[in-house]
Amino acid sequence: MVTDHNIPLIIARIQFALTVGVHIIFPAFSIGLSVFLTFLEGMWLKTTDNRYLNLFKYWLKVFSIVFGMGVVSGIVMAYEFGTNWARFSAKAGPITGVLLSYEVMTAFFMEAGFLGVMLFGLNRVGRKMHFFATCAVTTGTLISMTWILASNSWMQTPQGYIIDPKTGHFLPKDWLAIIFNPSFPYRIIHMGLAAMLSVAFTVAAAGAWHLLKAKKNKTQADSTVRLMFSLSLWMIVATAPLQILAGDMHGLNTLKYQPAKIAAIEGDWINERRAPELLFGIPNMKTEHTDYAISVPLLGSLILTHDINGKVPGLKDYPADQRAPSPIVFFSFRIMVALGGIMLLCGLWSLWLRHRGRFFTHPLFLRVMLIMAPAGFVALLCGWVTTEVGRQPWTVYGLLRTEDSASPLALSSLSFSMLFFVVIYVFVFGSGLLMLVRLLRTAPEATDNTHDDTMILGSHHHTVSHNKEVP
Repeated sequence: MVTDHNIPLIIARIQFALTVGVHIIFPAFSIGLSVFLTFLEGMWLKTTDNRYLNLFKYWLKVFSIVFGMGVVSGIVMAYEFGTNWARFSAKAGPITGVLLSYEVMTAFFMEAGFLGVMLFGLNRVGRKMHFFATCAVTTGTLISMTWILASNSWMQTPQGYIIDPKTGHFLPKDWLAIIFNPSFPYRIIHMGLAAMLSVAFTVAAAGAWHLLKAKKNKTQADSTVRLMFSLSLWMIVATAPLQILAGDMHGLNTLKYQPAKIAAIEGDWINERRAPELLFGIPNMKTEHTDYAISVPLLGSLILTHDINGKVPGLKDYPADQRAPSPIVFFSFRIMVALGGIMLLCGLWSLWLRHRGRFFTHPLFLRVMLIMAPAGFVALLCGWVTTEVGRQPWTVYGLLRTEDSASPLALSSLSFSMLFFVVIYVFVFGSGLLMLVRLLRTAPEATDNTHDDTMILGSHHHTVSHNKEVP
Protein backbone atom coordinates (compact mmCIF):
# COMPACT_ATOMS: atom_id res chain seq x y z
CA MET A 1 0.00 0.00 0.00
CA VAL A 2 1.32 3.43 -0.97
CA THR A 3 1.39 5.96 1.90
CA ASP A 4 3.05 9.33 2.45
CA HIS A 5 5.61 7.52 4.58
CA ASN A 6 6.87 5.16 1.87
CA ILE A 7 6.60 7.39 -1.22
CA PRO A 8 10.29 8.48 -0.92
CA LEU A 9 11.28 4.81 -0.68
CA ILE A 10 9.26 3.96 -3.78
CA ILE A 11 10.84 6.83 -5.75
CA ALA A 12 14.31 5.79 -4.59
CA ARG A 13 13.63 2.24 -5.76
CA ILE A 14 12.26 3.41 -9.12
CA GLN A 15 15.28 5.65 -9.63
CA PHE A 16 17.70 2.83 -8.87
CA ALA A 17 15.72 0.48 -11.11
CA LEU A 18 16.03 3.03 -13.93
CA THR A 19 19.76 3.45 -13.52
CA VAL A 20 20.58 -0.22 -13.08
CA GLY A 21 18.15 -1.20 -15.87
CA VAL A 22 19.89 1.14 -18.32
CA HIS A 23 23.34 0.21 -17.05
CA ILE A 24 23.00 -3.59 -17.23
CA ILE A 25 22.35 -3.51 -20.96
CA PHE A 26 25.77 -2.06 -21.75
CA PRO A 27 27.96 -4.39 -19.62
CA ALA A 28 26.04 -7.36 -21.02
CA PHE A 29 26.61 -6.02 -24.54
CA SER A 30 30.30 -5.47 -23.76
CA ILE A 31 30.75 -8.95 -22.31
CA GLY A 32 29.17 -10.78 -25.23
CA LEU A 33 30.69 -8.52 -27.87
CA SER A 34 34.21 -8.77 -26.43
CA VAL A 35 34.01 -12.56 -26.66
CA PHE A 36 32.77 -12.26 -30.25
CA LEU A 37 35.61 -9.86 -31.11
CA THR A 38 38.18 -12.22 -29.62
CA PHE A 39 36.78 -15.03 -31.77
CA LEU A 40 36.86 -12.88 -34.92
CA GLU A 41 40.43 -11.74 -34.43
CA GLY A 42 41.56 -15.24 -33.53
CA MET A 43 39.96 -16.64 -36.68
CA TRP A 44 41.59 -13.91 -38.78
CA LEU A 45 45.01 -14.77 -37.37
CA LYS A 46 44.40 -18.46 -37.96
CA THR A 47 42.91 -18.30 -41.45
CA THR A 48 44.18 -14.91 -42.80
CA ASP A 49 40.64 -14.48 -44.15
CA ASN A 50 40.05 -10.73 -44.36
CA ARG A 51 36.33 -11.13 -43.77
CA TYR A 52 37.05 -11.85 -40.11
CA LEU A 53 39.27 -8.75 -39.91
CA ASN A 54 36.58 -6.56 -41.49
CA LEU A 55 33.98 -7.88 -39.09
CA PHE A 56 36.36 -7.28 -36.21
CA LYS A 57 36.83 -3.64 -37.24
CA TYR A 58 33.09 -3.23 -37.79
CA TRP A 59 32.03 -4.50 -34.37
CA LEU A 60 34.99 -2.86 -32.63
CA LYS A 61 33.37 0.52 -33.39
CA VAL A 62 30.17 -0.70 -31.75
CA PHE A 63 32.13 -2.00 -28.77
CA SER A 64 33.80 1.38 -28.19
CA ILE A 65 30.43 3.16 -27.99
CA VAL A 66 28.83 0.50 -25.80
CA PHE A 67 31.79 0.31 -23.45
CA GLY A 68 31.79 4.10 -22.98
CA MET A 69 28.07 4.21 -22.19
CA GLY A 70 28.52 1.36 -19.74
CA VAL A 71 31.21 3.22 -17.82
CA VAL A 72 29.12 6.41 -17.62
CA SER A 73 25.96 4.64 -16.44
CA GLY A 74 27.94 2.56 -13.95
CA ILE A 75 29.43 5.63 -12.27
CA VAL A 76 25.96 7.07 -11.70
CA MET A 77 24.76 3.83 -10.15
CA ALA A 78 27.76 3.71 -7.81
CA TYR A 79 26.98 7.20 -6.49
CA GLU A 80 23.42 6.17 -5.71
CA PHE A 81 24.64 3.65 -3.17
CA GLY A 82 25.92 6.57 -1.13
CA THR A 83 23.11 9.05 -1.76
CA ASN A 84 19.93 6.94 -1.75
CA TRP A 85 21.04 3.77 0.00
CA ALA A 86 23.47 4.94 2.65
CA ARG A 87 22.09 2.63 5.35
CA PHE A 88 22.58 -0.39 3.12
CA SER A 89 26.10 0.77 2.25
CA ALA A 90 26.94 1.21 5.92
CA LYS A 91 25.61 -2.18 7.00
CA ALA A 92 26.58 -4.34 4.02
CA GLY A 93 29.52 -2.28 2.79
CA PRO A 94 32.18 -4.33 4.64
CA ILE A 95 31.24 -7.16 2.27
CA THR A 96 29.65 -5.71 -0.88
CA GLY A 97 31.94 -2.67 -0.93
CA VAL A 98 35.02 -4.86 -0.80
CA LEU A 99 33.77 -7.11 -3.59
CA LEU A 100 33.06 -4.12 -5.83
CA SER A 101 36.47 -2.63 -5.04
CA TYR A 102 38.03 -5.92 -6.18
CA GLU A 103 36.22 -5.40 -9.48
CA VAL A 104 37.85 -1.98 -9.86
CA MET A 105 41.32 -3.18 -8.87
CA THR A 106 41.32 -6.20 -11.15
CA ALA A 107 38.85 -5.95 -14.02
CA PHE A 108 38.58 -2.20 -14.58
CA PHE A 109 42.32 -1.59 -14.56
CA MET A 110 42.85 -4.49 -16.94
CA GLU A 111 40.19 -3.21 -19.31
CA ALA A 112 41.45 0.37 -19.14
CA GLY A 113 45.06 -0.69 -19.58
CA PHE A 114 44.51 -2.65 -22.79
CA LEU A 115 41.43 -0.93 -24.21
CA GLY A 116 43.50 1.73 -25.99
CA VAL A 117 45.68 -0.91 -27.64
CA MET A 118 42.59 -2.83 -28.68
CA LEU A 119 40.84 0.22 -30.15
CA PHE A 120 43.75 2.04 -31.76
CA GLY A 121 46.68 -0.35 -31.91
CA LEU A 122 45.75 -2.64 -34.80
CA ASN A 123 48.11 -0.80 -37.16
CA ARG A 124 50.64 0.14 -34.50
CA VAL A 125 51.60 -3.06 -32.70
CA GLY A 126 52.24 -6.60 -33.80
CA ARG A 127 49.34 -8.93 -34.50
CA LYS A 128 50.04 -11.14 -31.50
CA MET A 129 50.32 -8.16 -29.18
CA HIS A 130 47.04 -6.75 -30.43
CA PHE A 131 45.32 -10.12 -30.02
CA PHE A 132 46.70 -10.29 -26.49
CA ALA A 133 45.18 -6.87 -25.78
CA THR A 134 41.81 -8.04 -27.13
CA CYS A 135 41.97 -11.15 -24.94
CA ALA A 136 42.90 -8.99 -21.93
CA VAL A 137 39.89 -6.71 -22.44
CA THR A 138 37.63 -9.74 -22.79
CA THR A 139 39.11 -11.27 -19.65
CA GLY A 140 38.54 -7.96 -17.87
CA THR A 141 34.85 -7.90 -18.79
CA LEU A 142 34.42 -11.48 -17.54
CA ILE A 143 36.24 -10.72 -14.28
CA SER A 144 34.07 -7.64 -13.83
CA MET A 145 30.95 -9.75 -14.27
CA THR A 146 32.31 -12.25 -11.75
CA TRP A 147 32.83 -9.72 -8.94
CA ILE A 148 29.55 -7.90 -9.52
CA LEU A 149 27.57 -11.15 -9.54
CA ALA A 150 29.46 -12.38 -6.47
CA SER A 151 28.28 -9.25 -4.64
CA ASN A 152 24.71 -9.44 -5.91
CA SER A 153 24.48 -13.19 -5.36
CA TRP A 154 25.64 -12.77 -1.76
CA MET A 155 22.70 -10.38 -1.27
CA GLN A 156 20.42 -13.13 -2.62
CA THR A 157 21.92 -16.06 -0.69
CA PRO A 158 24.13 -14.60 2.08
CA GLN A 159 26.66 -16.77 3.86
CA GLY A 160 30.18 -16.51 5.28
CA TYR A 161 29.34 -13.45 7.42
CA ILE A 162 28.83 -12.43 11.03
CA ILE A 163 26.73 -9.52 12.28
CA ASP A 164 28.37 -7.01 14.62
CA PRO A 165 26.10 -6.97 17.71
CA LYS A 166 26.83 -3.29 18.39
CA THR A 167 26.43 -1.75 14.92
CA GLY A 168 24.41 -4.37 13.05
CA HIS A 169 26.99 -4.33 10.25
CA PHE A 170 27.70 -7.46 8.20
CA LEU A 171 31.32 -8.45 8.67
CA PRO A 172 33.23 -11.03 6.60
CA LYS A 173 34.01 -14.34 8.27
CA ASP A 174 34.86 -16.57 5.30
CA TRP A 175 35.60 -14.83 1.98
CA LEU A 176 35.44 -18.03 -0.04
CA ALA A 177 31.97 -18.72 1.34
CA ILE A 178 30.94 -15.13 0.61
CA ILE A 179 32.16 -15.21 -2.99
CA PHE A 180 31.06 -18.75 -3.80
CA ASN A 181 27.68 -18.42 -2.14
CA PRO A 182 24.96 -20.94 -3.11
CA SER A 183 23.42 -18.97 -6.01
CA PHE A 184 26.67 -17.58 -7.49
CA PRO A 185 27.65 -20.47 -9.84
CA TYR A 186 24.20 -20.64 -11.39
CA ARG A 187 23.76 -16.89 -11.75
CA ILE A 188 27.14 -16.27 -13.38
CA ILE A 189 26.52 -18.98 -15.98
CA HIS A 190 22.99 -17.69 -16.61
CA MET A 191 24.22 -14.09 -16.98
CA GLY A 192 27.14 -15.02 -19.22
CA LEU A 193 24.94 -16.97 -21.59
CA ALA A 194 22.38 -14.14 -21.56
CA ALA A 195 25.10 -11.72 -22.68
CA MET A 196 26.14 -14.07 -25.48
CA LEU A 197 22.56 -14.52 -26.68
CA SER A 198 21.85 -10.79 -26.57
CA VAL A 199 24.85 -10.03 -28.76
CA ALA A 200 24.13 -12.98 -31.07
CA PHE A 201 20.65 -11.65 -31.84
CA THR A 202 22.00 -8.13 -32.34
CA VAL A 203 24.61 -9.40 -34.80
CA ALA A 204 21.98 -11.56 -36.51
CA ALA A 205 19.64 -8.58 -36.87
CA ALA A 206 22.40 -6.50 -38.46
CA GLY A 207 23.13 -9.31 -40.88
CA ALA A 208 19.43 -9.79 -41.66
CA TRP A 209 19.06 -6.06 -42.36
CA HIS A 210 21.83 -6.09 -44.96
CA LEU A 211 20.64 -9.36 -46.51
CA LEU A 212 17.13 -7.95 -46.87
CA LYS A 213 18.57 -4.74 -48.30
CA ALA A 214 20.53 -6.72 -50.89
CA LYS A 215 17.44 -8.76 -51.73
CA LYS A 216 15.40 -5.58 -52.19
CA ASN A 217 18.07 -4.13 -54.49
CA LYS A 218 18.26 -7.47 -56.32
CA THR A 219 21.98 -7.77 -55.65
CA GLN A 220 24.15 -10.46 -54.11
CA ALA A 221 24.95 -9.81 -50.47
CA ASP A 222 28.65 -9.52 -49.70
CA SER A 223 30.23 -12.68 -48.29
CA THR A 224 31.28 -10.72 -45.18
CA VAL A 225 27.62 -10.04 -44.37
CA ARG A 226 26.75 -13.68 -45.00
CA LEU A 227 29.57 -14.80 -42.72
CA MET A 228 28.39 -12.41 -39.98
CA PHE A 229 24.83 -13.71 -40.20
CA SER A 230 25.98 -17.33 -40.26
CA LEU A 231 28.25 -16.94 -37.22
CA SER A 232 25.51 -15.26 -35.19
CA LEU A 233 23.07 -18.10 -35.83
CA TRP A 234 25.64 -20.75 -34.93
CA MET A 235 26.12 -18.82 -31.69
CA ILE A 236 22.36 -18.90 -31.07
CA VAL A 237 22.17 -22.62 -31.84
CA ALA A 238 24.95 -23.29 -29.32
CA THR A 239 23.85 -20.99 -26.49
CA ALA A 240 20.02 -21.06 -26.52
CA PRO A 241 19.69 -24.70 -25.30
CA LEU A 242 22.46 -24.14 -22.75
CA GLN A 243 20.64 -21.08 -21.43
CA ILE A 244 17.43 -23.04 -20.95
CA LEU A 245 19.36 -25.75 -19.09
CA ALA A 246 21.16 -23.14 -16.95
CA GLY A 247 17.82 -21.47 -16.19
CA ASP A 248 16.36 -24.76 -15.03
CA MET A 249 19.32 -25.37 -12.70
CA HIS A 250 19.05 -21.82 -11.39
CA GLY A 251 15.36 -22.42 -10.70
CA LEU A 252 16.13 -25.51 -8.61
CA ASN A 253 18.68 -23.49 -6.64
CA THR A 254 16.17 -20.68 -6.08
CA LEU A 255 13.54 -23.14 -4.89
CA LYS A 256 15.99 -24.41 -2.27
CA TYR A 257 17.25 -21.07 -0.97
CA GLN A 258 14.49 -18.57 -1.87
CA PRO A 259 11.20 -20.50 -1.90
CA ALA A 260 9.15 -17.33 -1.31
CA LYS A 261 10.50 -15.92 -4.56
CA ILE A 262 9.47 -19.07 -6.43
CA ALA A 263 5.98 -18.84 -4.96
CA ALA A 264 5.68 -15.23 -6.17
CA ILE A 265 7.02 -16.13 -9.62
CA GLU A 266 4.61 -19.00 -10.01
CA GLY A 267 1.61 -17.16 -8.57
CA ASP A 268 1.05 -20.08 -6.18
CA TRP A 269 -0.72 -19.31 -2.91
CA ILE A 270 -1.09 -22.80 -1.44
CA ASN A 271 1.75 -25.14 -0.54
CA GLU A 272 0.89 -28.36 -2.35
CA ARG A 273 2.18 -31.47 -4.03
CA ARG A 274 1.38 -32.36 -7.64
CA ALA A 275 0.97 -28.64 -8.28
CA PRO A 276 -0.24 -27.29 -11.62
CA GLU A 277 1.75 -24.84 -13.76
CA LEU A 278 0.02 -21.49 -14.22
CA LEU A 279 0.50 -20.44 -17.84
CA PHE A 280 -1.47 -17.24 -17.36
CA GLY A 281 -3.26 -15.41 -14.59
CA ILE A 282 -3.28 -12.20 -12.59
CA PRO A 283 -2.04 -12.69 -9.02
CA ASN A 284 -4.14 -10.65 -6.60
CA MET A 285 -2.20 -9.66 -3.50
CA LYS A 286 -5.34 -8.49 -1.69
CA THR A 287 -7.54 -11.55 -2.18
CA GLU A 288 -4.57 -13.96 -2.07
CA HIS A 289 -5.69 -15.64 -5.25
CA THR A 290 -4.59 -15.74 -8.88
CA ASP A 291 -7.48 -14.55 -11.01
CA TYR A 292 -8.23 -15.81 -14.55
CA ALA A 293 -5.80 -18.69 -14.08
CA ILE A 294 -5.00 -20.97 -16.98
CA SER A 295 -3.03 -23.95 -15.73
CA VAL A 296 -1.68 -27.35 -16.75
CA PRO A 297 -2.17 -30.05 -14.08
CA LEU A 298 0.93 -31.55 -12.42
CA LEU A 299 3.33 -29.57 -14.62
CA GLY A 300 4.32 -27.11 -11.88
CA SER A 301 5.74 -29.82 -9.63
CA LEU A 302 7.44 -31.51 -12.58
CA ILE A 303 9.17 -28.33 -13.76
CA LEU A 304 10.10 -26.95 -10.34
CA THR A 305 11.16 -30.14 -8.58
CA HIS A 306 11.64 -32.61 -11.46
CA ASP A 307 9.21 -34.83 -9.60
CA ILE A 308 5.52 -35.06 -10.45
CA ASN A 309 4.82 -35.53 -6.71
CA GLY A 310 7.11 -32.70 -5.65
CA LYS A 311 5.98 -30.03 -3.19
CA VAL A 312 5.69 -26.44 -4.45
CA PRO A 313 5.69 -23.53 -1.94
CA GLY A 314 2.79 -21.09 -1.65
CA LEU A 315 2.77 -17.41 -0.76
CA LYS A 316 0.43 -18.04 2.16
CA ASP A 317 3.34 -19.82 3.86
CA TYR A 318 4.89 -16.40 4.48
CA PRO A 319 3.66 -13.29 6.33
CA ALA A 320 2.07 -10.67 4.10
CA ASP A 321 4.90 -8.20 4.75
CA GLN A 322 7.47 -10.74 3.53
CA ARG A 323 5.91 -11.46 0.14
CA ALA A 324 7.32 -10.16 -3.13
CA PRO A 325 4.85 -8.38 -5.44
CA SER A 326 3.74 -11.45 -7.37
CA PRO A 327 2.09 -9.69 -10.37
CA ILE A 328 5.39 -8.09 -11.42
CA VAL A 329 7.58 -11.19 -11.24
CA PHE A 330 4.81 -13.46 -12.55
CA PHE A 331 4.76 -11.63 -15.88
CA SER A 332 8.47 -10.70 -16.10
CA PHE A 333 9.41 -14.35 -15.66
CA ARG A 334 6.96 -15.53 -18.31
CA ILE A 335 8.13 -12.93 -20.81
CA MET A 336 11.71 -14.10 -20.24
CA VAL A 337 10.77 -17.77 -20.66
CA ALA A 338 8.68 -17.07 -23.77
CA LEU A 339 11.53 -15.16 -25.39
CA GLY A 340 13.93 -17.97 -24.49
CA GLY A 341 11.65 -20.46 -26.23
CA ILE A 342 11.41 -18.25 -29.32
CA MET A 343 15.21 -17.93 -29.39
CA LEU A 344 15.55 -21.70 -29.35
CA LEU A 345 13.02 -21.99 -32.19
CA CYS A 346 14.99 -19.43 -34.21
CA GLY A 347 18.10 -21.55 -33.83
CA LEU A 348 16.28 -24.72 -34.89
CA TRP A 349 14.67 -22.88 -37.81
CA SER A 350 18.10 -21.74 -38.98
CA LEU A 351 19.35 -25.35 -39.01
CA TRP A 352 16.38 -26.40 -41.14
CA LEU A 353 16.95 -23.54 -43.59
CA ARG A 354 20.66 -24.39 -43.85
CA HIS A 355 19.66 -27.92 -44.74
CA ARG A 356 17.21 -26.62 -47.35
CA GLY A 357 19.73 -24.17 -48.82
CA ARG A 358 17.57 -21.11 -48.04
CA PHE A 359 19.40 -19.80 -45.00
CA PHE A 360 20.44 -16.47 -46.55
CA THR A 361 17.37 -15.92 -48.70
CA HIS A 362 14.24 -16.90 -46.77
CA PRO A 363 12.42 -13.54 -46.42
CA LEU A 364 10.26 -14.43 -43.42
CA PHE A 365 13.21 -15.81 -41.48
CA LEU A 366 15.27 -12.70 -42.19
CA ARG A 367 12.44 -10.43 -41.07
CA VAL A 368 11.94 -12.44 -37.88
CA MET A 369 15.64 -12.18 -37.06
CA LEU A 370 15.50 -8.43 -37.66
CA ILE A 371 12.53 -8.07 -35.31
CA MET A 372 14.31 -10.20 -32.71
CA ALA A 373 17.18 -7.69 -32.43
CA PRO A 374 16.29 -6.54 -28.87
CA ALA A 375 14.96 -9.93 -27.73
CA GLY A 376 18.07 -10.91 -25.78
CA PHE A 377 18.21 -7.62 -23.90
CA VAL A 378 14.48 -7.67 -23.15
CA ALA A 379 14.82 -11.20 -21.77
CA LEU A 380 17.86 -10.13 -19.75
CA LEU A 381 15.99 -7.17 -18.24
CA CYS A 382 13.01 -9.37 -17.43
CA GLY A 383 15.36 -11.80 -15.73
CA TRP A 384 16.84 -9.05 -13.58
CA VAL A 385 13.37 -7.75 -12.70
CA THR A 386 12.40 -11.27 -11.64
CA THR A 387 15.55 -11.64 -9.56
CA GLU A 388 15.52 -8.24 -7.86
CA VAL A 389 11.79 -7.68 -7.37
CA GLY A 390 11.40 -11.30 -6.33
CA ARG A 391 13.89 -10.69 -3.51
CA GLN A 392 11.66 -8.04 -1.95
CA PRO A 393 11.12 -6.91 0.74
CA TRP A 394 14.80 -7.64 1.37
CA THR A 395 18.05 -6.12 0.14
CA VAL A 396 20.03 -8.82 1.93
CA TYR A 397 17.66 -11.77 1.71
CA GLY A 398 15.99 -12.56 5.04
CA LEU A 399 18.32 -10.23 6.97
CA LEU A 400 18.03 -6.59 5.89
CA ARG A 401 14.77 -5.08 4.66
CA THR A 402 14.65 -2.59 1.82
CA GLU A 403 12.87 0.00 3.96
CA ASP A 404 15.75 -0.19 6.44
CA SER A 405 18.34 0.26 3.68
CA ALA A 406 17.30 3.60 2.21
CA SER A 407 18.73 7.00 3.14
CA PRO A 408 16.44 9.42 5.00
CA LEU A 409 15.91 11.70 1.98
CA ALA A 410 13.22 14.30 1.44
CA LEU A 411 10.52 13.67 -1.13
CA SER A 412 11.29 16.94 -2.94
CA SER A 413 14.98 16.11 -3.51
CA LEU A 414 14.19 12.59 -4.70
CA SER A 415 11.50 13.85 -7.07
CA PHE A 416 13.86 16.42 -8.58
CA SER A 417 16.72 13.95 -9.02
CA MET A 418 14.31 11.40 -10.53
CA LEU A 419 13.11 13.91 -13.12
CA PHE A 420 16.70 14.97 -13.81
CA PHE A 421 17.80 11.37 -14.36
CA VAL A 422 14.95 10.63 -16.75
CA VAL A 423 15.69 13.70 -18.91
CA ILE A 424 19.46 13.14 -18.99
CA TYR A 425 19.19 9.40 -19.60
CA VAL A 426 16.74 9.86 -22.47
CA PHE A 427 19.01 12.44 -24.08
CA VAL A 428 22.43 10.84 -23.50
CA PHE A 429 21.64 7.18 -23.97
CA GLY A 430 19.01 7.85 -26.62
CA SER A 431 21.71 9.66 -28.61
CA GLY A 432 24.08 6.73 -28.07
CA LEU A 433 21.54 4.22 -29.31
CA LEU A 434 20.86 6.35 -32.40
CA MET A 435 24.60 6.32 -33.12
CA LEU A 436 24.64 2.54 -32.85
CA VAL A 437 21.66 2.16 -35.19
CA ARG A 438 23.25 4.45 -37.79
CA LEU A 439 26.52 2.56 -37.51
CA LEU A 440 24.85 -0.83 -37.93
CA ARG A 441 22.88 0.35 -40.97
CA THR A 442 26.22 0.64 -42.78
CA ALA A 443 27.45 -2.70 -44.07
CA PRO A 444 30.86 -4.10 -43.06
CA GLU A 445 33.69 -3.49 -45.50
CA ALA A 446 33.37 -5.74 -48.52
CA THR A 447 36.00 -8.37 -49.23
CA ASP A 448 34.81 -10.06 -52.38
CA ASN A 449 36.96 -7.81 -54.58
CA THR A 450 39.70 -7.05 -52.08
CA HIS A 451 42.83 -9.16 -52.22
CA ASP A 452 45.32 -7.34 -50.08
CA ASP A 453 45.41 -5.77 -46.67
CA THR A 454 48.10 -3.34 -45.62
CA MET A 455 49.01 -3.32 -41.95
CA ILE A 456 51.71 -1.66 -39.93
CA LEU A 457 53.41 -4.24 -37.76
CA GLY A 458 55.62 -2.47 -35.27
CA SER A 459 57.37 0.28 -37.21
CA HIS A 460 57.44 -1.51 -40.57
CA HIS A 461 54.84 -1.76 -43.35
CA HIS A 462 53.83 -5.24 -44.43
CA THR A 463 51.46 -6.21 -47.21
CA VAL A 464 49.53 -9.44 -46.78
CA SER A 465 48.18 -10.83 -50.02
CA HIS A 466 45.15 -13.07 -50.34
CA ASN A 467 44.77 -14.60 -53.78
CA LYS A 468 42.39 -17.36 -52.78
CA GLU A 469 38.71 -17.44 -53.61
CA VAL A 470 36.37 -16.09 -50.94
CA PRO A 471 33.52 -18.58 -50.39
